[in-house]
Amino acid sequence: MSTKIRVSILDDHQGIIDGYSYRLNKIPEIEVVATANYGEDIEPLLSNHPTDVLILDVQVTTSPENFNPYPILHLIPKVLQDYPDLSVLVVSMHNPPTLIKAVMDAGASGYIFKDDRETIQELGNVIQAVDKGGIHLSQHAYRQLFKKLPKESTPTRRQLEALSLCASHPDATTAELANRLGIANSTMRNLLSEAYLRLNVRSKTSAIAKARQLGLITPETPAVEF
Repeated sequence: MSTKIRVSILDDHQGIIDGYSYRLNKIPEIEVVATANYGEDIEPLLSNHPTDVLILDVQVTTSPENFNPYPILHLIPKVLQDYPDLSVLVVSMHNPPTLIKAVMDAGASGYIFKDDRETIQELGNVIQAVDKGGIHLSQHAYRQLFKKLPKESTPTRRQLEALSLCASHPDATTAELANRLGIANSTMRNLLSEAYLRLNVRSKTSAIAKARQLGLITPETPAVEF
């Protein structure tokens, strides 16, 4: 029996939550399991509703009593540490390159602009991709972050180390791989996401294949015939 991808959503506009829920619940492989309007609700929400992909807006009120924005850059690494198999997808109107980079560095699997209609219409496909270890950035976000990189750029030594480990242990979770490297789960996610971007791919499988094709990591062991 197939297991649905469980999605939770944080946004301070109920109409946006309803729109996402309507779009996603029509997809057989996806189920919206919980929603929240305040940042302080996220940790109890995740505790009570097992979640595979968490959609976050950036500027959401912390609580009904605290009108300041919740600390997203603190929240992302914390929930990824507590829930190693969780993927975080940020959907926001805010587009400063420094904020986008900080969110991705914190361990998010993607950053989408709310006015990126094409991507929002394909939100279900994006969620399925990040749930499998891929990343997704709106094109403008990609250009903002990586306009100084050529279309394809060689990953760093540490990024290749992470990819090599993924190739050797394809069934390991991100948390297990991070433990082998002796780093935080969010750091492992960041290493992989930047490697994907440098290789111009969107998933772990594609990144490993591309790195092997380019001779950057050990090639696959040939099958032995008897």
